[in-house]
Amino acid sequence: MKLLKQLGLVLFLIGLSIFTGSIFTGNFNLSQSQLDDFISSKGYKSEVIASELQKAVVTEEALNIIQFSSRVRAAYEASNQHYNELIAKYDAEKNWDKKGEQYQYKIYGKPHTLSYELAKQAGNGPTKNSSGLWWWLTFGIAIIGALLFILPNFVLLGSAGIKNNAIYLESSTNRGWIAWLVLVYLVVFYLLLYFMPDYVVNWTFILDPISTFLNGGEASQWFVYGFLYCVIMIVMAIRMYIKYRHNKYQVIRTTSVLFFQIVFAFLIPEIMTSLNMPGYDFKNAFPLDYDFFFEWNLDSLRNSGAVGLFILVWGVILTIVIVPVMVYFFGKRWYCSWVCGCGGLAETLGDPYRQHSNKSLNAWKLERWVIHSVLVFSLVMTVVTLYCYFSGAEAFLGIKSQWIKDTYSFLIGAWFAGVIGTGFYPIFGNRVWCRFGCPLAAYLGLVQRFKSRFRITTNGGQCISCGNCSTYCEQGIDVRAYAQKGENIVRASCVGCGICSAVCPRGVLKLENGPEKGRINPTDVLLGNDVDLMDLVNNK
Repeated sequence: MKLLKQLGLVLFLIGLSIFTGSIFTGNFNLSQSQLDDFISSKGYKSEVIASELQKAVVTEEALNIIQFSSRVRAAYEASNQHYNELIAKYDAEKNWDKKGEQYQYKIYGKPHTLSYELAKQAGNGPTKNSSGLWWWLTFGIAIIGALLFILPNFVLLGSAGIKNNAIYLESSTNRGWIAWLVLVYLVVFYLLLYFMPDYVVNWTFILDPISTFLNGGEASQWFVYGFLYCVIMIVMAIRMYIKYRHNKYQVIRTTSVLFFQIVFAFLIPEIMTSLNMPGYDFKNAFPLDYDFFFEWNLDSLRNSGAVGLFILVWGVILTIVIVPVMVYFFGKRWYCSWVCGCGGLAETLGDPYRQHSNKSLNAWKLERWVIHSVLVFSLVMTVVTLYCYFSGAEAFLGIKSQWIKDTYSFLIGAWFAGVIGTGFYPIFGNRVWCRFGCPLAAYLGLVQRFKSRFRITTNGGQCISCGNCSTYCEQGIDVRAYAQKGENIVRASCVGCGICSAVCPRGVLKLENGPEKGRINPTDVLLGNDVDLMDLVNNK
């Protein structure tokens, strides 16, 4: 079995290495006719950008993706710099007509967007010409290797029970050098995905056939991300099934997040796109779906007829009606642990790192300040955006709509949710984003803390203070402290993953959805003067 696991690890690393190295394969250049067609399709009026791009990419020289992207970005900057200088010149001369005319020649958007679009047309190499073969050399080998590494655990686990043997002795799960390598790889991956997608255009070539089959168009970097997301969750879910195979709650919960990620977050939006409808994730609630009320999305939905109107109404109802009602009856676990894709990745890919969540009081204080600040930030951004959208103004109370949207998208949507939220799994635990950054988690937590039937009940008399529950709480809750005093756990941050109950050797912890009368606040002790013990017993 050990040999099989080693073989699996080797195959996985080979597939991952080929996938990573594919970035540098192929060559990129355009013919003059291809460039002319591209400029015409984009509606560029500037002769400067046409000239700069012609010098940059119309060449017989075999450029790699880094050289190609660097040249396109330089052409972008040179063109816009030319017209910025003219705008400044005409502004000084107070020649307003000439100044206004120059704006139509500028290239708007980010330079990496232009570079990516050109690279999709200019690419020529093995990943584009033999995408099927490269899929097997990358995804195929890596998946087979990962399964060979995971499946022997069926035999190694043996009898019933959840084993976490040697988890603090292995470099990969105890912040050792392997964990740091994983962190670096994940962080670089997200940086490329968000800020340099043109550099990973070869990855999109590998998945172009699958994208064309699902939505009728070529793969984008977001299709690559969505496909990778689903593949990783499926493979790591198999690990979850093996590790928690004797715990029905964990098996069903894992199946649920897989279903909602693959069907709702990936397949349905792709199919909708193929039918010329807006691709929408029907489970993604505001404010996690922070751009739902952005102008471009509202205009897109309004222009999509009955389907767009339904999506708009559904998004509003989901946020202000369905979410709080479901939290009242089932706690935030119904979303964070059963539906949410972020939580799904954290529970599958991030499960080996759940013990790294900080349980200190300072971490709890920081968590409350940061996550609620993000929630307030998202709400202020939405108010400003909607006001400017309906009034036609550029700012509200001195806050510019475009500035606050760009700031939130960059700091929260990209850096916090992606680069930090997932990249830092191996060091800070698997729920960094959920604990400290997710505005929807903050919203759900407020409802759960003050108006929900959900709680984790404890039996202090049976607690042996082993600490398993606290160690494996991904949300940084000191569960043992509650169990020792016999207190119900009613915390805004608890996502009801149930792992604390699963790893308890004495059955002290139990997840319940009972009458509110039976709830005990975290500050109340079970045998305190204000608690009627018989009422609690009768309401169980």
